[in-house]
Amino acid sequence: MYFAALLARTEDGWEASDMELDDVESLSDLIDLARSAAVDDDTVVALIEQEDAWFGVVRVDGEEDPRYFVSNASAAARSSYGSMLTKELLGSDEEDDELDDLDLDGTEDGEEDAVAAFTDEDADEDEAGGAGAEPVPAGPLGDPMLLDDLGVTNKQLMTLDGDALSEIAESLGATEVLEAVR
Repeated sequence: MYFAALLARTEDGWEASDMELDDVESLSDLIDLARSAAVDDDTVVALIEQEDAWFGVVRVDGEEDPRYFVSNASAAARSSYGSMLTKELLGSDEEDDELDDLDLDGTEDGEEDAVAAFTDEDADEDEAGGAGAEPVPAGPLGDPMLLDDLGVTNKQLMTLDGDALSEIAESLGATEVLEAVR
């Protein structure tokens, strides 16, 4: 199961909104959604997590190029929204697959549990990246400094686990607004 929220910075602090992932079929859709939440082209932080498997942060500042961070790239690559981020971070030239054919509630493989156990063979194949694909690293991927100027140091971001989004919100001073949409 996914949780996603947008935090938009305003002159009065942060505003949070629940991010409807139903309309997100590509990374471009996610960026457009974040930009539409911006107040006066100020910073918007999109937060996505899939239970305790991984979390991702997308930062959009006006028309500048978005910045990305994923806590566990190999776990994220096995999920729909996480794979969009990891492909972008790895510089995949492949067109994003249409997500219409996938069940995007975190149970893409029809598993009851969103964080399904993988066999050793599956893990070896994922680490190898499959035929002709660039291997997805185990661990963090992206720009760990994307929230430094907002109060979340790169060291903090790299070591977060568990309820990482709450810890990020606390550092940003946005705990109450994030919890209101949770």
